[in-house]
Amino acid sequence: MREPVDVRRQRILAAVQARGSARVSDLAAELQVSVVTVRRDVEELTREGRLRRGHGVVRSTLAAEELPTRRAAEGDPVAVVVPERHSYLSETLHGARSVLEAAGLRIALHIAPQVAGAERPLVERALADGARGLLLAPRWRSRAGEEADQQWLAALDVPGVLMERRPRPGSPLHAMDSVCSDHWYGAHLAVEHLVGLGHRRIVFATRDDSPTARTLRAAFAGIATAHPLVEAWAWALSAAEAGHDGPYTDEETAELPELLRRTGATAAVLHGDVDALMLVQRLADSGVRVPQDCSVVAYDDVVAGLGITPLTAVAPPKAEVGRVAARLLLERLDPERAAGPSVRRVELLPTLTVRGSTQSPSEDPQGSR
Repeated sequence: MREPVDVRRQRILAAVQARGSARVSDLAAELQVSVVTVRRDVEELTREGRLRRGHGVVRSTLAAEELPTRRAAEGDPVAVVVPERHSYLSETLHGARSVLEAAGLRIALHIAPQVAGAERPLVERALADGARGLLLAPRWRSRAGEEADQQWLAALDVPGVLMERRPRPGSPLHAMDSVCSDHWYGAHLAVEHLVGLGHRRIVFATRDDSPTARTLRAAFAGIATAHPLVEAWAWALSAAEAGHDGPYTDEETAELPELLRRTGATAAVLHGDVDALMLVQRLADSGVRVPQDCSVVAYDDVVAGLGITPLTAVAPPKAEVGRVAARLLLERLDPERAAGPSVRRVELLPTLTVRGSTQSPSEDPQGSR
């Protein structure tokens, strides 16, 4: 299904803000749309004052106080490796950029394509180019992919910090600095909000192709199983292409509207925003109203508020993850402190924003099931 215009424009905005500027042709390639489409989006974002246009280039309109105090080109390079087409991590990147450039360090951004093992050659190239430190968010679409990267990452001879990746206990990366969101707490916020409204049957739909997705799946399952007020729950993939660690049961790959009907669920929590927005559209096509017949909570809150029905959403502290990771790296790069602080694993708490997509299942008797 085609990506909504508002979602695409938000991704363009996040990408440009993360980099400071970008070529229109590069944005079109990353988003897998035509250059004409990107130009049209850029024109609208420029009209709204959110971007500035140049000849074939689009620039951010960041406030002057957010710009580095020293020209970044004068500083030493820090390599940042993030996955291709990942709007969530664009905000994390922007947070890291604001800290590193303010410190006079130049960012060398490397975009990892969607293939296994893509990060290693990028890191090797960055080190050959003189990178003094690394901020990394490996895609790790499967557990096998994560395990394949552990040994060489643990052997890096420059400081590195993992962003939104939690090393497994006892793994070679257990002693590597990391900063991530406390996704268990984010799942807890979503469940407690729905249970507090009176929902007792809930469907959870997540991806299953990243460490965050797998952490969320486990968190939802554990919380719902132990909750005394949750009578029934089910988990399914949020989209057919969202899983790589199968096999999955028929229920776990079921169409969400059908799974909601079959389980008698009055609420759903989806990771992430785009899948949640699309579920609202699919429910409307089948005559199910949100929130009167079914409450929906999104997990990410990048574009959740842009829907026709703005979605209640859990927001991991995306930009703050980047800022904290950059500060950790700066400490490691300081010769006077490099051997000082012990390895740290930092977890930051998500927040919940209540919008129009959730309500008590008994508030509208006409729509109750």
